[in-house]
Amino acid sequence: MKILSINRGNEFSPNHISNDAAILKAVSEHLQAKGTDVDIIAESELDKSILSGYDAVVNMCRSNSALALLKGFETEGHIVINSAHGIENCIRFNMTKIFMAHGLKHPESILADNLSTLDIETLTPQYPCWIKRGDACAMTKEDVTYADSKEKLTETLSDFKKRNIRNAVINRHLTGDLVKFYGVANTGFFYWFYPSPEKHSKFGLEIYNGEAQGIPFSLNELKAECAKASMILNVPIYGGDAVVTANGDFKIIDFNDWPSYARCREEAAVHIAEYISSRIKNCQ
Repeated sequence: MKILSINRGNEFSPNHISNDAAILKAVSEHLQAKGTDVDIIAESELDKSILSGYDAVVNMCRSNSALALLKGFETEGHIVINSAHGIENCIRFNMTKIFMAHGLKHPESILADNLSTLDIETLTPQYPCWIKRGDACAMTKEDVTYADSKEKLTETLSDFKKRNIRNAVINRHLTGDLVKFYGVANTGFFYWFYPSPEKHSKFGLEIYNGEAQGIPFSLNELKAECAKASMILNVPIYGGDAVVTANGDFKIIDFNDWPSYARCREEAAVHIAEYISSRIKNCQ
Protein backbone atom coordinates (compact mmCIF):
# COMPACT_ATOMS: atom_id res chain seq x y z
CA MET A 1 0.00 0.00 0.00
CA LYS A 2 1.46 3.35 -1.09
CA ILE A 3 0.06 6.53 0.47
CA LEU A 4 0.52 10.08 -0.75
CA SER A 5 0.40 12.75 1.99
CA ILE A 6 -0.33 16.26 0.75
CA ASN A 7 0.51 19.36 2.80
CA ARG A 8 -1.88 22.32 2.86
CA GLY A 9 -0.94 25.25 0.66
CA ASN A 10 0.62 28.08 2.67
CA GLU A 11 -2.09 30.52 1.59
CA PHE A 12 -4.64 28.33 3.37
CA SER A 13 -2.66 28.18 6.63
CA PRO A 14 -2.67 31.77 7.93
CA ASN A 15 -0.32 31.97 10.95
CA HIS A 16 -0.30 28.14 11.15
CA ILE A 17 1.99 27.02 8.32
CA SER A 18 4.46 25.18 10.56
CA ASN A 19 1.72 23.67 12.75
CA ASP A 20 -0.21 22.30 9.76
CA ALA A 21 2.97 20.82 8.28
CA ALA A 22 3.94 19.30 11.63
CA ILE A 23 0.73 17.31 12.15
CA LEU A 24 0.84 15.80 8.65
CA LYS A 25 4.52 14.90 9.12
CA ALA A 26 3.77 13.25 12.48
CA VAL A 27 0.88 11.23 11.02
CA SER A 28 3.01 10.16 8.05
CA GLU A 29 5.79 9.01 10.39
CA HIS A 30 3.35 6.89 12.39
CA LEU A 31 2.07 5.31 9.18
CA GLN A 32 5.63 4.61 8.07
CA ALA A 33 6.34 2.99 11.45
CA LYS A 34 3.45 0.62 10.71
CA GLY A 35 5.21 -0.45 7.51
CA THR A 36 3.30 1.76 5.09
CA ASP A 37 5.11 3.46 2.20
CA VAL A 38 4.36 7.20 2.51
CA ASP A 39 5.51 10.16 0.40
CA ILE A 40 4.81 13.82 1.29
CA ILE A 41 4.34 16.59 -1.27
CA ALA A 42 3.10 20.19 -1.24
CA GLU A 43 -0.42 20.96 -2.41
CA SER A 44 1.03 23.00 -5.29
CA GLU A 45 2.89 19.90 -6.57
CA LEU A 46 -0.23 17.75 -6.97
CA ASP A 47 -1.16 16.64 -10.47
CA LYS A 48 -2.94 13.66 -11.98
CA SER A 49 0.26 11.91 -13.00
CA ILE A 50 1.48 11.89 -9.39
CA LEU A 51 -1.78 10.40 -8.11
CA SER A 52 -1.56 7.47 -10.49
CA GLY A 53 1.32 6.00 -8.50
CA TYR A 54 -0.59 5.72 -5.20
CA ASP A 55 -3.29 3.58 -3.63
CA ALA A 56 -4.58 6.18 -1.12
CA VAL A 57 -4.23 9.85 -0.25
CA VAL A 58 -4.21 11.63 3.11
CA ASN A 59 -4.43 15.35 2.60
CA MET A 60 -4.94 18.83 3.98
CA CYS A 61 -5.77 20.37 0.58
CA ARG A 62 -8.02 23.39 0.10
CA SER A 63 -7.48 24.64 -3.48
CA ASN A 64 -10.19 24.06 -6.08
CA SER A 65 -7.72 22.45 -8.47
CA ALA A 66 -6.46 19.97 -5.86
CA LEU A 67 -9.97 19.07 -4.72
CA ALA A 68 -11.06 18.44 -8.31
CA LEU A 69 -8.20 15.97 -8.79
CA LEU A 70 -8.93 14.25 -5.48
CA LYS A 71 -12.63 13.89 -6.29
CA GLY A 72 -11.65 12.14 -9.50
CA PHE A 73 -9.28 9.87 -7.55
CA GLU A 74 -12.12 8.99 -5.16
CA THR A 75 -14.47 8.26 -8.06
CA GLU A 76 -11.94 5.71 -9.30
CA GLY A 77 -12.39 3.86 -6.01
CA HIS A 78 -9.36 5.08 -4.07
CA ILE A 79 -9.32 6.13 -0.41
CA VAL A 80 -8.98 9.88 0.20
CA ILE A 81 -8.84 11.17 3.80
CA ASN A 82 -10.37 13.65 4.37
CA SER A 83 -12.64 13.19 1.38
CA ALA A 84 -12.51 16.06 -1.11
CA HIS A 85 -16.31 16.15 -0.93
CA GLY A 86 -16.09 16.52 2.86
CA ILE A 87 -13.55 19.31 2.55
CA GLU A 88 -15.94 21.17 0.25
CA ASN A 89 -18.73 20.61 2.78
CA CYS A 90 -16.64 22.57 5.31
CA ILE A 91 -16.58 25.68 3.16
CA ARG A 92 -18.53 28.07 5.36
CA PHE A 93 -21.59 28.64 3.15
CA ASN A 94 -21.95 24.90 2.47
CA MET A 95 -21.35 24.00 6.11
CA THR A 96 -24.00 26.42 7.35
CA LYS A 97 -26.58 25.11 4.88
CA ILE A 98 -25.87 21.55 6.00
CA PHE A 99 -25.98 22.48 9.70
CA MET A 100 -29.31 24.23 9.22
CA ALA A 101 -30.78 21.34 7.19
CA HIS A 102 -29.82 18.75 9.83
CA GLY A 103 -30.68 20.78 12.93
CA LEU A 104 -27.13 20.80 14.29
CA LYS A 105 -26.45 23.17 17.19
CA HIS A 106 -25.38 26.35 15.43
CA PRO A 107 -26.00 30.10 15.91
CA GLU A 108 -28.87 31.80 14.11
CA SER A 109 -27.56 32.49 10.62
CA ILE A 110 -28.38 34.30 7.39
CA LEU A 111 -27.07 32.93 4.09
CA ALA A 112 -26.19 35.86 1.82
CA ASP A 113 -25.80 34.41 -1.68
CA ASN A 114 -24.92 36.07 -5.00
CA LEU A 115 -23.26 39.08 -3.41
CA SER A 116 -22.65 40.70 -6.79
CA THR A 117 -26.40 41.29 -7.19
CA LEU A 118 -27.62 41.16 -3.59
CA ASP A 119 -29.39 44.23 -2.17
CA ILE A 120 -27.65 44.57 1.21
CA GLU A 121 -30.55 46.66 2.52
CA THR A 122 -32.75 43.56 2.52
CA LEU A 123 -30.59 41.88 5.18
CA THR A 124 -31.80 42.31 8.76
CA PRO A 125 -29.50 40.41 11.15
CA GLN A 126 -29.51 40.89 14.90
CA TYR A 127 -26.54 42.95 16.09
CA PRO A 128 -23.86 42.28 17.03
CA CYS A 129 -23.13 39.63 14.44
CA TRP A 130 -20.28 38.02 12.53
CA ILE A 131 -19.91 38.42 8.77
CA LYS A 132 -17.89 35.58 7.30
CA ARG A 133 -16.63 34.83 3.84
CA GLY A 134 -18.74 31.97 2.56
CA ASP A 135 -16.98 30.70 -0.57
CA ALA A 136 -13.68 29.64 0.99
CA CYS A 137 -11.91 29.25 4.29
CA ALA A 138 -10.74 32.42 6.03
CA MET A 139 -7.35 33.36 4.61
CA THR A 140 -7.07 36.93 5.92
CA LYS A 141 -8.38 38.76 8.97
CA GLU A 142 -10.84 40.62 6.73
CA ASP A 143 -12.60 37.36 5.84
CA VAL A 144 -14.25 37.25 9.29
CA THR A 145 -15.59 40.52 10.68
CA TYR A 146 -17.45 41.49 13.84
CA ALA A 147 -20.27 43.94 13.13
CA ASP A 148 -22.33 45.91 15.64
CA SER A 149 -24.18 48.13 13.18
CA LYS A 150 -25.81 48.25 9.76
CA GLU A 151 -22.97 50.50 8.64
CA LYS A 152 -20.36 47.86 9.44
CA LEU A 153 -22.43 45.19 7.71
CA THR A 154 -22.70 47.30 4.57
CA GLU A 155 -19.00 48.17 4.64
CA THR A 156 -17.94 44.53 5.03
CA LEU A 157 -20.23 43.07 2.38
CA SER A 158 -19.28 45.87 -0.02
CA ASP A 159 -15.65 44.91 0.52
CA PHE A 160 -16.52 41.27 -0.17
CA LYS A 161 -18.16 42.33 -3.44
CA LYS A 162 -15.05 44.27 -4.50
CA ARG A 163 -12.95 41.19 -3.77
CA ASN A 164 -15.27 39.04 -5.92
CA ILE A 165 -16.32 36.91 -2.97
CA ARG A 166 -19.44 35.06 -4.09
CA ASN A 167 -21.34 34.66 -0.85
CA ALA A 168 -21.26 35.21 2.90
CA VAL A 169 -22.66 33.84 6.13
CA ILE A 170 -23.95 36.17 8.86
CA ASN A 171 -23.96 34.54 12.31
CA ARG A 172 -25.57 36.00 15.39
CA HIS A 173 -22.88 36.80 17.98
CA LEU A 174 -23.06 34.59 21.06
CA THR A 175 -21.91 35.75 24.48
CA GLY A 176 -20.11 33.08 26.47
CA ASP A 177 -17.00 30.92 26.72
CA LEU A 178 -15.21 30.18 23.46
CA VAL A 179 -14.10 26.54 23.26
CA LYS A 180 -11.81 24.94 20.69
CA PHE A 181 -11.99 21.23 19.97
CA TYR A 182 -10.24 18.54 17.94
CA GLY A 183 -11.48 15.04 17.15
CA VAL A 184 -10.82 11.89 15.13
CA ALA A 185 -13.83 9.76 14.17
CA ASN A 186 -14.19 6.20 15.44
CA THR A 187 -11.13 6.39 17.71
CA GLY A 188 -12.52 7.95 20.90
CA PHE A 189 -10.09 10.85 20.56
CA PHE A 190 -11.55 14.24 21.48
CA TYR A 191 -9.59 17.18 22.89
CA TRP A 192 -10.91 20.58 23.94
CA PHE A 193 -9.57 23.73 25.56
CA TYR A 194 -10.23 27.42 26.10
CA PRO A 195 -8.15 29.56 23.67
CA SER A 196 -8.11 32.33 26.30
CA PRO A 197 -6.07 33.33 28.20
CA GLU A 198 -3.44 31.39 26.19
CA LYS A 199 -4.00 33.42 23.00
CA HIS A 200 -4.21 30.38 20.70
CA SER A 201 -5.44 32.27 17.66
CA LYS A 202 -5.10 32.86 13.93
CA PHE A 203 -6.45 36.41 13.78
CA GLY A 204 -7.02 37.48 17.39
CA LEU A 205 -10.82 37.61 17.04
CA GLU A 206 -11.33 35.74 20.31
CA ILE A 207 -11.11 39.09 22.12
CA TYR A 208 -14.81 39.62 21.41
CA ASN A 209 -15.67 36.75 23.76
CA GLY A 210 -13.11 37.71 26.39
CA GLU A 211 -11.50 35.32 28.83
CA ALA A 212 -13.37 32.12 29.53
CA GLN A 213 -15.29 32.00 32.80
CA GLY A 214 -15.48 28.21 33.00
CA ILE A 215 -19.24 27.95 32.46
CA PRO A 216 -20.22 24.30 33.14
CA PHE A 217 -21.40 22.33 30.09
CA SER A 218 -21.89 18.72 29.07
CA LEU A 219 -18.71 17.46 27.43
CA ASN A 220 -20.52 14.30 26.36
CA GLU A 221 -23.13 16.36 24.52
CA LEU A 222 -20.43 18.42 22.79
CA LYS A 223 -18.57 15.26 21.74
CA ALA A 224 -21.81 13.70 20.46
CA GLU A 225 -22.74 16.81 18.45
CA CYS A 226 -19.24 17.00 16.95
CA ALA A 227 -19.36 13.29 16.05
CA LYS A 228 -22.69 13.90 14.33
CA ALA A 229 -21.30 16.89 12.42
CA SER A 230 -18.21 14.89 11.44
CA MET A 231 -20.37 12.12 9.99
CA ILE A 232 -22.80 14.43 8.17
CA LEU A 233 -20.04 16.60 6.70
CA ASN A 234 -17.88 13.53 5.89
CA VAL A 235 -14.75 14.84 7.66
CA PRO A 236 -13.45 12.22 10.12
CA ILE A 237 -10.36 14.29 10.93
CA TYR A 238 -11.78 17.53 12.26
CA GLY A 239 -11.67 20.48 14.62
CA GLY A 240 -13.62 23.62 15.31
CA ASP A 241 -15.01 26.15 17.75
CA ALA A 242 -18.07 26.36 19.96
CA VAL A 243 -19.49 28.96 22.33
CA VAL A 244 -20.89 27.90 25.70
CA THR A 245 -23.58 30.35 26.81
CA ALA A 246 -24.50 31.33 30.37
CA ASN A 247 -27.07 28.53 30.75
CA GLY A 248 -24.54 25.84 29.78
CA ASP A 249 -25.89 25.37 26.27
CA PHE A 250 -23.45 25.47 23.36
CA LYS A 251 -23.45 26.20 19.65
CA ILE A 252 -20.82 25.10 17.12
CA ILE A 253 -19.67 28.24 15.32
CA ASP A 254 -17.04 26.65 13.08
CA PHE A 255 -16.12 23.14 11.90
CA ASN A 256 -12.88 22.53 10.02
CA ASP A 257 -11.37 19.73 7.98
CA TRP A 258 -8.02 18.56 9.36
CA PRO A 259 -6.88 21.34 11.74
CA SER A 260 -3.35 21.69 13.13
CA TYR A 261 -3.98 19.87 16.46
CA ALA A 262 -1.22 22.14 17.76
CA ARG A 263 -2.08 21.68 21.43
CA CYS A 264 -2.25 17.87 21.23
CA ARG A 265 -0.24 16.99 18.14
CA GLU A 266 1.57 13.86 19.29
CA GLU A 267 -1.51 12.20 20.76
CA ALA A 268 -3.70 13.22 17.83
CA ALA A 269 -1.19 11.91 15.27
CA VAL A 270 -1.38 8.43 16.81
CA HIS A 271 -5.18 8.37 16.53
CA ILE A 272 -5.24 9.84 13.01
CA ALA A 273 -2.79 7.17 11.84
CA GLU A 274 -4.93 4.56 13.60
CA TYR A 275 -8.03 5.79 11.76
CA ILE A 276 -6.25 5.82 8.38
CA SER A 277 -4.82 2.31 8.91
CA SER A 278 -8.24 0.99 9.88
CA ARG A 279 -9.88 2.52 6.79
CA ILE A 280 -7.25 0.99 4.52
CA LYS A 281 -7.47 -2.43 6.19
CA ASN A 282 -11.25 -2.48 5.87
CA CYS A 283 -11.03 -1.70 2.14
CA GLN A 284 -8.46 -4.37 1.28
